[in-house]
Amino acid sequence: MEKQKSVLDTIHILYDNFFEQEKKIANFIIQNHTEAVNMTIGELAKSCGTSVATVSRFCHKCDVEGFHQLKIQLAKEIVDSGLETPVSNHISREDIGQSLQNILANKIDEIRQTISLIDEAQLNTILDHIKKAGVVQFVAVGNTIPVALDGCFKFNEIGIRAVAGTIWETQLAFSLSLGKNDMMIAISNSGESRQVVKMVREAKKRGVIIVGITNNPNSSVANSADYHIQTATREKLFLNEICFSRVSAMTVIEALYLFLTVGEKRSYDCINYCENLIADEKL
Repeated sequence: MEKQKSVLDTIHILYDNFFEQEKKIANFIIQNHTEAVNMTIGELAKSCGTSVATVSRFCHKCDVEGFHQLKIQLAKEIVDSGLETPVSNHISREDIGQSLQNILANKIDEIRQTISLIDEAQLNTILDHIKKAGVVQFVAVGNTIPVALDGCFKFNEIGIRAVAGTIWETQLAFSLSLGKNDMMIAISNSGESRQVVKMVREAKKRGVIIVGITNNPNSSVANSADYHIQTATREKLFLNEICFSRVSAMTVIEALYLFLTVGEKRSYDCINYCENLIADEKL
């Protein structure tokens, strides 16, 4: 069963598809959602430098009937997340203490929302497939490569054969060797990275089990994958041009790793053996 997305998640997912006037509303709500809850539709339109009609259209795009409905959902999400105490998107070395609190609050919200979106039954099935896989390939490009490398290391450490790379052509070439007994974990914020989509589609032709980890459940990667895990991001609070936080994707990888490790004797044995081999390299 699909978990319900929050209004903020929906805004982040749809952001690049909004018109410029709608992006003004999105930016205001992302950065001032506690204030937006107490505004009228006219006040929000004025604060954003747009029209009431544009606000209404924005709400419909966010799959709510109107601004009143949007405010109700926002208010509930604020209470549920424990963020009643206002935090802003402001980061400044002149006020490092408050800036750190702003970062902390929003990173906590990212992780909380990412975990809340995970479907338990689907996760159980994914874990079964990982255990049975001949090899697991993590694929990613750009700033998600560190997530793939981390997942690869963690899986190998517990005895699950895994591979990842930093060059996409090499990743693509390896993906062509995968078969029905193998698995691909594709990591992409938008789910529309051309290189990742190409690898996923090639693997799909070969009957490879594919898990997509993206911020967009309606993306090409999500639609092509056998299973999809949605991440939540709040990066637009701080960086308008960058919307992917590795924290949420790393959280998903960490969750997979822990479920595959805790209570598994074979995993513990593999970790201990690996650690003993590299122990003399540590000071």
